[in-house]
Amino acid sequence: MPLRPPLARMRGLTLLELLITLTIFGFMLAIGLPNASNWLLANRARSASEFYAEGFSMARRQAVLHNTFSRISLTPNVNTGQMNWQVDLCFVSANTQCGAAEGGWSTVAAAAANDPEGVAGFKSVLRVADALPNSEVLLPSTVPEGSSQVYFTPMGWVDTRFAERLTRLQLDPSSRFHGEVPSVALVVTLAGMATKCQPDVPASDTRACPP
Repeated sequence: MPLRPPLARMRGLTLLELLITLTIFGFMLAIGLPNASNWLLANRARSASEFYAEGFSMARRQAVLHNTFSRISLTPNVNTGQMNWQVDLCFVSANTQCGAAEGGWSTVAAAAANDPEGVAGFKSVLRVADALPNSEVLLPSTVPEGSSQVYFTPMGWVDTRFAERLTRLQLDPSSRFHGEVPSVALVVTLAGMATKCQPDVPASDTRACPP
């Protein structure tokens, strides 16, 4: 017959040991959950710049791909206080020079009026900022103040016909998250590239934003 294990090995947790274990677990949970929540929120805030970088990159890429003019437009998101973005295309013709006020641009519902592919052509791409942290966490601003669009030429360069073009998008943390979430900016160069920089570091730092 198999030997019975010693009595000490069969003893379960006492009520006191169980209470101590639950108390320690509850204490760790009380400390860990808020920290984990803040960490996740901070990560979401840091990823916001990627959301906008994707839009600038798409606008430039579509201009080159279709050999035509493109633009990206930022519009307020009423749910988060951040900004949605939309990429449109326009094809030059005798009646359309792809100016800001002209109606030949594509929409999310229809291709541009002169798209070589007709109704099957490129439709505007809209990305909403519902998944981004709200303005209690992250505060967006543009340079020049109030600017909201960048236009691109068929070569992928910024179209300088539009004087009030957006040159910089900045994302600053609210006072509550100051120190946990860094300020990040996207600077749009004349070559059409959107590059990341940090506006809160010294100018001598390689990560600093251009003046």
